[in-house]
Amino acid sequence: MDFDTDIAIIGGGLNGPALAIALAQTGLRVTMIDALAIKTRKNAGFDGRSYALALTSTRLLQGIGVWDAVEPYAQPMLEIKVTDGRAGDGPSPMFMHFDHAEIEEGPMGFMAEDRHLRRALLDAVKSIPNIVQMNGQTVVAQQADGSGITLSLASGKSLRARLAIGADGRSTGTGGRAGIKRIGWEYGQTALVCALEHELPHHGVAHQFFMPPGPLAILPLTGNRSSIVWSETDQNAAAINALSDEAYLDVLRPRFGSFLGELSVVGQRYTYPLSLSLAHDMVAPRVALVGDAAHGVHPIAGQGLNAGLRDVAALAEVIADTQRRGEDVGSDAALARYQEWRRFDNTTLALATDSFNRLFSNDNPLIRMARDIGMAAVNALPVLRRGFIREAAGLTGELPRLMQGKPL
Repeated sequence: MDFDTDIAIIGGGLNGPALAIALAQTGLRVTMIDALAIKTRKNAGFDGRSYALALTSTRLLQGIGVWDAVEPYAQPMLEIKVTDGRAGDGPSPMFMHFDHAEIEEGPMGFMAEDRHLRRALLDAVKSIPNIVQMNGQTVVAQQADGSGITLSLASGKSLRARLAIGADGRSTGTGGRAGIKRIGWEYGQTALVCALEHELPHHGVAHQFFMPPGPLAILPLTGNRSSIVWSETDQNAAAINALSDEAYLDVLRPRFGSFLGELSVVGQRYTYPLSLSLAHDMVAPRVALVGDAAHGVHPIAGQGLNAGLRDVAALAEVIADTQRRGEDVGSDAALARYQEWRRFDNTTLALATDSFNRLFSNDNPLIRMARDIGMAAVNALPVLRRGFIREAAGLTGELPRLMQGKPL
């Protein structure tokens, strides 16, 4: 049977292009279907969005030939400081401090701005002849059979592929049309996100400050700038986001502190509601899900994109190995291998971020005392501390080849 493409990837965010590049480099024909126009995707304006890339995620980007374009704009994360407290009261004396010097591999990760990472991925996609981009197109129906899957587009066109991969976010149409159900809930929290310029250098230190309404992450960018992900109750967040930049900073300063000197907002500010959304399955006949389409988690540990890139690396490896053996890349057996590899880790991450948020986003004095004692114990024991550092760097678990720095 004739196929228009080997692999159809629905979604053009970050995971979709990364997977398209990895698969195309093995010789497969890949079509990437994106509802947004390419001009919108490549808009160079700075909107404050940034990502904490674990060390293993940067290895993947290096392996697919993208990291060299991102690295000049990326800030190494050399230390992480985790504290507990209340706005205006300062942090608790109990804390956790993780230093990259305790592991041999280098920085735990890098902070990369969305505008640089997205552009590098899309430039790489454009340079590969066996990737076809279909921008401004949406899939409205799909039909899987024994040999492949047919996608119907809103434009009236259809596309026949061996496998369709949903990289289309938490509200994944790909997963929904395949009958994959989801479990999840709202947290009643909203993340306020922006970038700040500050008077003093951050020295590559990331901070996570836990407060009763939710955590505040202060993440180092290049220069004297930091990205913040500030969780508040939905009601408070709506009121805060409606303020002018200066009034916004007036609310933030008692939470942020004065350790970086004077603050100013750079770029845009934006918000997004926080929830957990977990697919019951990561695969269906002729369909696989990656990233938020499979698991949307709380940003409390900054692992959302890293988990998605792990999906990308694992699925690319399964498909590449299946292709080399002369087997059907969209077969149930191949997809089962991918799901077996990634489902446990993703479920564990979802439960861990959910538990951490519930444990730290409250002001119960007994729970506060227990968690502060726990943080102090982790900080005092080198074995536990080193384990947390390796987890933050993405160095635990069964790593796909691309995340080990090996070729696909």
